[in-house]
Amino acid sequence: MQIFQFILLGFLIVCAVSVSFSKNLLNSILIYMSYSLIMSIIWILLESPDLAITEAAVGAGVTSVLFFATLKKIHAMREEDEDDE
Repeated sequence: MQIFQFILLGFLIVCAVSVSFSKNLLNSILIYMSYSLIMSIIWILLESPDLAITEAAVGAGVTSVLFFATLKKIHAMREEDEDDE
């Protein structure tokens, strides 16, 4: 079980580094969502289900929805799609 925790910690480090190097805002939000979900799994493994539920709801849920709404409001999602073409 400890090997699984180390693998998850490795994924956390990869997510943290990749979100800092990502130039695409949409990809950064998706990486942040995966970071929050991995962190909630780690909280479950540490036998703290209340923090796991909070991390999943706030980190991956509410915050990501707010980020998506902000990107849509500033028209960043549409501009990134047009830049790709």
